[in-house]
Amino acid sequence: MQFSETWLRKLVNLDVDTATLAHQLSMAGLEVGSVSPVAGAFTKVVVGRVQSLTPHPGADKLRVCQVAITDDSNQLLQIICGASNVAVDQCVAVATIGAELPDGMRIKRAKLRGIESFGMICSASELGLEDKSSGIMVLPADAPLGQDLRQYLDLDDNIIEVDLTPDRGDCLSVTGIARELGAINRAATLSVPIKPQQLVLEDAYPVQVQDPEGCPRYVCRIIRNLNSNAVTPLWMQERLRRSGVRSISPVVDVTNYVMLELGQPMHGFDLATLDQHIEVRMAKPGEQLLLLDGRTVDLTANTLLIADASKPLALAGIMGGEASAVTANTTEVLLESAFFQPKCIIGKARHYAAMTDSAYRFERGVDPQLQVLAMERATELLLAIAGGNPGPVVEVAHCEYLPSPTTIILRRKSLNRLLGMSIADVTVMDILQRLSMQPEPMDDGWKVIAPSARFDIQGEVDLIADVARINGYGAIPFKQAVVTTSLEDVPEAAFDLERAKDILVNRGYQEVITYSFVSAEIQDLFTTGEVGAKRLANPLSKELAVMRPGLCFLSRKSKLPKPDSFTCWPSSKDTRIRSKNSSTISLDSRLFNPSLSNKCSAMSALV
Repeated sequence: MQFSETWLRKLVNLDVDTATLAHQLSMAGLEVGSVSPVAGAFTKVVVGRVQSLTPHPGADKLRVCQVAITDDSNQLLQIICGASNVAVDQCVAVATIGAELPDGMRIKRAKLRGIESFGMICSASELGLEDKSSGIMVLPADAPLGQDLRQYLDLDDNIIEVDLTPDRGDCLSVTGIARELGAINRAATLSVPIKPQQLVLEDAYPVQVQDPEGCPRYVCRIIRNLNSNAVTPLWMQERLRRSGVRSISPVVDVTNYVMLELGQPMHGFDLATLDQHIEVRMAKPGEQLLLLDGRTVDLTANTLLIADASKPLALAGIMGGEASAVTANTTEVLLESAFFQPKCIIGKARHYAAMTDSAYRFERGVDPQLQVLAMERATELLLAIAGGNPGPVVEVAHCEYLPSPTTIILRRKSLNRLLGMSIADVTVMDILQRLSMQPEPMDDGWKVIAPSARFDIQGEVDLIADVARINGYGAIPFKQAVVTTSLEDVPEAAFDLERAKDILVNRGYQEVITYSFVSAEIQDLFTTGEVGAKRLANPLSKELAVMRPGLCFLSRKSKLPKPDSFTCWPSSKDTRIRSKNSSTISLDSRLFNPSLSNKCSAMSALV
């Protein structure tokens, strides 16, 4: 997961620099993979507005632009621009004379085909904001003329990428990361302001949850009369970009933003495409779904779907369908927010080759109490951007299938034994409270209830690990390990594996370690009519798609594999290897004992 440092600091009041922040996250078990600036280093780039355009008399693809960088209409910069998307009244990024761009280019007064140019209208890629750009960077119409672009876009920021372990799904959001840093630094964490929206409509869309175990909570809401011409504000586009998410449209951007902010994946359906009601059910035999990425997939019976009365709409928690997708003309949407059991999502995204941010979070688990709050937050943001009239929040909940808070006993004796040190009771209480847990002192320890977001807390050892993390791994005392060893006599008649290997090498053989899985093309070179290879239904890659049915042997000198070049067969007493010249080597069977080879199930191939 990656996110903006500036966004993070708006949610938690930290008095540490970027390097310290990254170190704290890594030492807390949230390994920071990289910290990089959000833009390249550039100077003297300001906001300008294109006042007029005229064709360049000496070049068909160039145009002469008169650009204002102040409110004084008499002070215009003449700039030659070749971008096809430049237009009158656009606000653009202007590199003035003396500006230096990320690639080292310094802007000077120039003459192109006989016409002077006093600056450069920049693209996002030229400023290091994107890898590729199809034209110049167009800014919002209300961008202040002459303001430094770094200040306007808040580009003095860093992108922090965190490599999370599967158990820390609670940190797959900026809010979750802020909670961790707040606990580490004893800093105040600001909650995202969420308030219920005033209802304008009475429309409540019907919902039928046919698989309550797979979807214990489903929440939706109708919003009508959206402005289809609305544009996602620049501040949201930038936060999405810095989180590795491309801005698409207000509805999609808002659902992605809430996912990044709170950790709750959401989806928006075009209301006009829906039939009668929403069904949450398993797929039926023979059903297909055209996904948003343009692929049509055959649905298996164990796939949880979002559907309406006549058709599947989406792979639950993974990806929506093309037929119900929000388009540029959509004015009525049905927003969805749900809790799906991880066991219903795990493996499905890989099966359908649809690894999405939503599936990544649902596989690890989301906060089961977050769905209504996320709906209200998304509604608030969408109404602020595109207007609209919201209906009531429809919630279908089966609480018996929702994860319930678990009371865990943390014993003082176990804490001290596993950490090898004694931590004061007041410190333990403070750490647990900073982690938003509910500790209650007992005679021999604490009774603790973890918050709903910390679904990874399942037992006493999890609490001990959290206390160790927040207290600091550096506080654990270092003790030199002491091990009693003794030398054993090796009988002269004992089998020497290394000597056996040397003998084989001296006779022209080599040992190789082969994988249990190979590509179908390689396996087809060795498979005979009597032996069939097991092909995996869900391989990690095409190079590891087939499980070998046995050992494969190659000729030393031939370029093409010859299965009969060498023959190897184990017996109860010994193993014999027959080479091309029919000579036979007899080896002790212990040579092929897995326990005697380093990470190798056998001396599996000779070349």
